[in-house]
Amino acid sequence: MRLVHEVHGDPSGVPLLLVAGLGLDLTSWPAGIVDGLVAAGFRVVTFDNRDAGASPRPSTPPPGRLRQLLARPRPDAYDLGDMAADTVELLDELGIDSAHVVGMSMGGMIAQTVAARYPERVRTLTSIFSTTGDRSLGQPARSTLLLLVTGRPARTEEEYVAGHLRMLGHIASPVHRPDEDRERAWAAGAWRRGPGAGAHAGTARQISAIQKSGDRTAELRRITAPTLVVHGDTDLMVHPTGGRATAAAIPGSRHVVVGGMAHHFPPSLDDHLVELVVEHATTHDALSGPASGSASSAGQGNAP
Repeated sequence: MRLVHEVHGDPSGVPLLLVAGLGLDLTSWPAGIVDGLVAAGFRVVTFDNRDAGASPRPSTPPPGRLRQLLARPRPDAYDLGDMAADTVELLDELGIDSAHVVGMSMGGMIAQTVAARYPERVRTLTSIFSTTGDRSLGQPARSTLLLLVTGRPARTEEEYVAGHLRMLGHIASPVHRPDEDRERAWAAGAWRRGPGAGAHAGTARQISAIQKSGDRTAELRRITAPTLVVHGDTDLMVHPTGGRATAAAIPGSRHVVVGGMAHHFPPSLDDHLVELVVEHATTHDALSGPASGSASSAGQGNAP
């Protein structure tokens, strides 16, 4: 599994890994957040998960609509553990012994799994609008599910952009509004970087990975990395109970609720989110000493 990735910032900076969410590529991390973390001295790594962006697609068929609705993954489906192993292999390829790991939504689930199964690789964990896998918590609103079920896969770039803006109009915050021009440009770029009309199959396999992993609450209790859990109070994609459950499961974690934030990174919150991540990472770096990891030149490429 060769993951397409980019490295930003000073090669001697402290490694910080950003893990994208469901169906999203490495460009889904806003430039304001990446640049803010680089300015704080971090060497920031972004990457496309398997089945997203320009990274490979497994040959296994995607689950059908009925399997998704019943949460019954195919027997040959991969799970979050496989995606966490991909992430660790990327760190290996970049020569990074340990890093601060930040994940959003499904990326938060992957980051949690890395922290639970590879504790020596995670200096700190930040989980943003994510959840534990407990199906009684952190679920999408009924209105969100209706949009997801009734939406059809995009066949053209124009349909993909329109679908992204339609969903964003539903799940974005009424207080912290998205920049429509920025979102339109992101969606067009993501379509061109990815497999086009085949993107929906990868997203379906990623949904299956979440479902196959089940309730991970017991595993989260084994996390020892200092953990920050961030969630908005108006999230219609992952209900705020998911953030509360994540914080309750991880010993010693800090839970921050951002007023007015939904399931999206609006420009008005870039600085605040950077501040939260930087404060969390630098506080624990000061307590534990400098991060380890060999230098890697900035740029982009592939990694096993």
